[in-house]
Amino acid sequence: MTHPLRVYAAGLRRPDDALLRSQDGTALPLPLDRYLGPADQTDQRLLTGIRGPVLDVGCGPGRHLHALAASGVFALGVDLSPAAVKLATERGGQAVVASVFDELPGSGSWRTALLLDGNIGIGGVPARLLARIAVLLRDDGELLVELGSPDEATDSTLVRLETDVAVSSWFRWAQVSARDVDHVARSGGLEVHRCWSLDGRWFACLGMARSPA
Repeated sequence: MTHPLRVYAAGLRRPDDALLRSQDGTALPLPLDRYLGPADQTDQRLLTGIRGPVLDVGCGPGRHLHALAASGVFALGVDLSPAAVKLATERGGQAVVASVFDELPGSGSWRTALLLDGNIGIGGVPARLLARIAVLLRDDGELLVELGSPDEATDSTLVRLETDVAVSSWFRWAQVSARDVDHVARSGGLEVHRCWSLDGRWFACLGMARSPA
């Protein structure tokens, strides 16, 4: 089996055939062609009004970074994939190869963080990921997170990346349904400010949990 980052890098070169397969055999297309393209109308609507500085967690090839920079908002991307970060910086974004759990610049000063394109799954334990991002945000900061639809399950499982030329080793991934976001947010020390659907995708805006009066 090949390391997931190597399969991901290969998929970025041939984006039409990538899949994300779970242990139960379920396979979902991984839309790398969308990640490699420019921010679409949904992305643009989602990012309108975002206040910087912005930390894009799992930035991939950087379409959100590019869109934010074009609108004058400072954003930094973080991704484990050197290939993705290279593409992001070639598009004019600022990005670093790192894990969100590493020491990162500006800890406690980010106004907005992004967990889009399913990146709430990073590490397979959403509450741990949200708690880490809460440390990176300033007290009035917000996290914009993409969710599964209310019809989908919240779960954590082993998955692997597949292309027509390579299969990755298994790694832990998670999904959070829009119907469960309140509970998951509280588990990570955050609270839901708003949850909505846009063009068939689901999102929530999270902020720091307020202490009981």
